[in-house]
Amino acid sequence: MNILSVENLSLTLNDEPLFENISFGLDKQDHVGLIGNNGQGKSTLLKVLAKKIEMDNGSVSKSNEAEIGFLQQVVSFDESDSVLDYFYKSEGYRFSLLKQYNQLLDDPIKNEKELSQLTHILEKDNIWSIESEFSSILGELDLYNVNNRKMKELSGGQRKKVAIARVLCNKPEILFLDEPTNHLDIKTIEWLQKYLASSTMTIIVVTHDRYFLNAVCNKIFELYNSQLFIHPGNYNEYIERKAKRLIDEQKYQDRLTTILRREVEWLKRGPQARTSKDGNRIDRIKEMQSEQKNVDEKNQNKFSSSNRYIGKKILEVTNISKAYNNKQVFTDFTFSFTKDMRIGIIGDNGSGKSTLLDVITKNVETDTGLVDIGVNTVFGYYDQNGRNLISNKTVLEYVEDISDRITLSEKNEVTAARFLELFNFPTKLHRLPISTLSGGQKRRLYLLSQLIKNPNFLILDEPTNDLDVATIENLENYIEDFFGCSIVVSHDRAFLDRTCDYLFIIKDNEIKQFAGNYSNYLDALITEEKEKKQKESTSNYKDNKTRKKGLTFKEKIELKELPDKIEKLENIISELENSFNSIEETKLGTLEERTKLYDSKKIELEDLETRWLELLEKEEEN
Repeated sequence: MNILSVENLSLTLNDEPLFENISFGLDKQDHVGLIGNNGQGKSTLLKVLAKKIEMDNGSVSKSNEAEIGFLQQVVSFDESDSVLDYFYKSEGYRFSLLKQYNQLLDDPIKNEKELSQLTHILEKDNIWSIESEFSSILGELDLYNVNNRKMKELSGGQRKKVAIARVLCNKPEILFLDEPTNHLDIKTIEWLQKYLASSTMTIIVVTHDRYFLNAVCNKIFELYNSQLFIHPGNYNEYIERKAKRLIDEQKYQDRLTTILRREVEWLKRGPQARTSKDGNRIDRIKEMQSEQKNVDEKNQNKFSSSNRYIGKKILEVTNISKAYNNKQVFTDFTFSFTKDMRIGIIGDNGSGKSTLLDVITKNVETDTGLVDIGVNTVFGYYDQNGRNLISNKTVLEYVEDISDRITLSEKNEVTAARFLELFNFPTKLHRLPISTLSGGQKRRLYLLSQLIKNPNFLILDEPTNDLDVATIENLENYIEDFFGCSIVVSHDRAFLDRTCDYLFIIKDNEIKQFAGNYSNYLDALITEEKEKKQKESTSNYKDNKTRKKGLTFKEKIELKELPDKIEKLENIISELENSFNSIEETKLGTLEERTKLYDSKKIELEDLETRWLELLEKEEEN
């Protein structure tokens, strides 16, 4: 059943056509990945569909009952907003009813009838529980006790988690997501990926995360040159179809070249269009010449390794430790970095990934231990602080001040202008002042400034944020051919697989090491978990064989007491469930405290019931 229809949509921005007469329809439960190069209009299209921006021509219509939820790329909030303030400022049916209810409470006697009717609706649609649902989702995202914290105090990843929880709580039928994985750690991305993949919502997601597109989407929409191309299947299937299309187009171009070679020879003989037949032939030749193009859309340049000399000792860290605000980040880490190492760093938000990079580069002093940098080591550090460039220069001037020529390979050197084009800065942007660029474009330009410095130790902190897939693949090619040592912090699993063959895993104040890429690491975790369960199963089997049949005296007392304990726990859980009808504080605590207590009591009940069944089975063995 069609839930969203777009007909002949057109929009022009800054005298450039962004979309021209694009049309498509979405059915219920369609999960669409929207892809395209930076500047093609992906975010703008979502805003048009969400009616945040007016279109020039065309129409966007949806089912009357379908509500739209929109997670924008940048989390916007007022400086004074607490997390709960931000939550209740959300748009949507459920939130609008709560706001209406609170307005009626200003004069409850006068509004008694309306309050009664609205209360019935709130109870029927289970809207009273929306705040507890919000806290529950935040808990699943490892965010606790943040409702009263100011949004401005949260990290970028924490703000994104709050925004995700808010939009999911409204339970829209249609959900638009603009770069939802930016600033999130891999654990949270995998949670969101699993949630959306099993969702009945109709979804359009803009993301550069190829693993995410594969897991969540059953259609790929590609924006290219103001047109929208629709591909059934996930991202891998899109790549396969696109490869086949390029092969077919190449065959056509090869045939065209052969025909033109013969026709050009005819033209060289100087025929005159004496007849209409000759004139038509000349016109066909011109038409075929206009059809000639380079089919391969990928960059053919082979990136070089650094041509800068690199000594035997690049960098060594010995027993380094770092703590902030009495919280230990990592302790006693020792490692020797050598040529051709490609290292990835993973860990939850706030685990200390960026801190480790700052300590390695001596931007931050280590608390203990030694950081010994080689004499010939030159860093190219794409860090978290220098990304929003402030400069009066143009894009090309900024790059040429660093270097006017860049070596791509031993026999291939390009101008600064060409290097900009390779990383999706078309010629029309070269003369623009940096101040006019978007935030994403500034970050991309800052990334290029680090590559152009010709470093032999490349350090990249979340480089894929705000990049399109084509630019990410170019960066992957660059790192694969890099001669020196590279370290990458990234939440993009496909990027880690392409650019890393060794991992640092930061967890619980410790930096663990793993030889392999991210997929290898996941496989190792799965194998480890299987072996652990197999070992436990074998141990339990041995225990069952050696243990005496029947209950011990202590177990008999435990079995007798368990039903009363279970009943008391069920009563507490029932009381907590009833308390969720009110967002006010009760004798059981605030809503957030009640939610956490409810979750813990449910787990406790499950454990007691499992133990009760175990004892009953053992009793029957006697």
